[in-house]
Amino acid sequence: MSTTTDIKSTLKGTEFLLNETPQGQTYSSDDITEEHKMIKQTVDEFVNDKVLPIALRIDKQEEGLSSKLMDELGELGILSAHIPESYGGMHMDFISNTLIAEGMGAAGSLSVAYNAHTGIGMLPILYYGTEAQKQKYLPKLGSGEWKASYCLTEPSSGSDALSAKTRADMSEDGQSYILNGQKMWISNAGFANLFIVFAQVDGDKFTGFIVEREREGLTLGAEEDKLGIKGSSTRQVFFENVKIPKENLLGEIGKGHLIAFNVLNIGRYKLGVSCLGGSKRVAQESIKYAKERKQFKQPIANFGAIKFKLAEQKIKNYVLDASIYRLAGLMDNRINELSAEGMIYGDCKLKTAEEFALECSIIKVFGSEVLDYVCDEAVQVHGGMGYSEEGVVARAYRDSRINRIFEGTNEINRLLMLNLLFKKSMKGEFDLASKAMAVQTELMNGISLNDENEDYKFPIERKAIKSFKKVLFMLMGYAGQQAMSKELNLKEAQEPVMNISDIITDIFTAESLLLRVEKSDESEINNAILKTFFYDTAQRVYKNALDATGSIVDESMFGAFISSIKKLTKYPLQNTMKHRRLIADQLIK
Repeated sequence: MSTTTDIKSTLKGTEFLLNETPQGQTYSSDDITEEHKMIKQTVDEFVNDKVLPIALRIDKQEEGLSSKLMDELGELGILSAHIPESYGGMHMDFISNTLIAEGMGAAGSLSVAYNAHTGIGMLPILYYGTEAQKQKYLPKLGSGEWKASYCLTEPSSGSDALSAKTRADMSEDGQSYILNGQKMWISNAGFANLFIVFAQVDGDKFTGFIVEREREGLTLGAEEDKLGIKGSSTRQVFFENVKIPKENLLGEIGKGHLIAFNVLNIGRYKLGVSCLGGSKRVAQESIKYAKERKQFKQPIANFGAIKFKLAEQKIKNYVLDASIYRLAGLMDNRINELSAEGMIYGDCKLKTAEEFALECSIIKVFGSEVLDYVCDEAVQVHGGMGYSEEGVVARAYRDSRINRIFEGTNEINRLLMLNLLFKKSMKGEFDLASKAMAVQTELMNGISLNDENEDYKFPIERKAIKSFKKVLFMLMGYAGQQAMSKELNLKEAQEPVMNISDIITDIFTAESLLLRVEKSDESEINNAILKTFFYDTAQRVYKNALDATGSIVDESMFGAFISSIKKLTKYPLQNTMKHRRLIADQLIK
């Protein structure tokens, strides 16, 4: 299935920062078709009927159980949803694959196996494999007959992946590569039939390979005893003179970094989407327990402190949902535009993932931190029962923590965001200079506080988004000038870089929420979510902007920056207690 969304947009990657999105021009989960709903129902039924009832057995890694469930996902077409029909796939659109990833996010440890297999396991072959490699491996992987794994991390190289020590040397007869080294924290290793492995050719050319499990010299370490996701297979993989046919070279010699990093873009997106699915399930458990548990002769759901937690879970999930499906719509449109230009399917997805790398990092960071918040508060709502392994939230709490480490730590992703924008600016792909200059000129001439456009449903929030972007360009413009004059080393100044990246994330998520609420019915609940989130966002942007200013701006300019930041982050005071109680009461009903 290949469809286009009804929501057209000319926005490409990072352009949400440069341009204002017209009212109504967004895709949301409210827009899914009947066919999409059927796909979602299939995944939800599988998780509810086949996975959750045996979650404890999965956590104990019962022999063959996860592999069997993966087989069933293959039979349903879930594992091949993103693969073209020519390789035995279902060729579903990007929205469908997003719905599948969200549904699988509620599957606990099995979601790790699913994401590793369909994402970083299969996509390197789809994106970079030869036609022969695609024909040989993708049908087996799509059906579930074979399972895939991804070998990047080593004992001495995690975030610094390019410093890997695993070697691949050409054999004397020139027909094979001889692989020697060690990989660790490898998901699906215990049952994988195929490994995507990265090694240094000639000692310094970082390169990808397809390695089949049965190769002599490939051995596995014991299963890791982990804090969470205990049901996922995680082992070390050892290579001792493993002979790899030269036709199993993946991509070009020395270009393995392109495979590793570009595949991670979609991996980050899917991880954030899975976090949404898990977070929604956990939030439901909070509501259910709060209604059942009685203290002081009434359900704890009646108490304001609990209502705050239930409402905040809802707000964060709603904003994450709006952000994810906005991006899904943008990426789906871009894939279809490239396809209409004659680009092959795999290349369409690869180029789209490259273009939207910044947004994929936003979804990964925001999604993993929303899930962490929701799980933590679910434990608190459950009290002692939340700390007991008899319930489900203790496992969710443990499982959620890995997501801030997976697919590049959240710190690495924050650093990448600003680095990506500066690189695009240097190439002329992101017009930072003129935006920063325009903001600087406006600040020198005084900021107008009365430029709200009454044609919008929510003019105050529209103005707030514009103002947040001005804060961003003010800081980025100054940081860019300081970096070029060598007064500032952005690689060293990680704290203010992360402050600025958090402002970028707040802009994308708040704007995504605004676009969704503008498009939907103007209910009291939507209005309460919008006002509460924007009020909190303004406080975060103010704090991050001040922290960045204190770190990178010359003291002689503090006054001007502080004054501008205060003006640009003004948002009307809200009765957040009233808003959250309204949201919570609706959830409890």
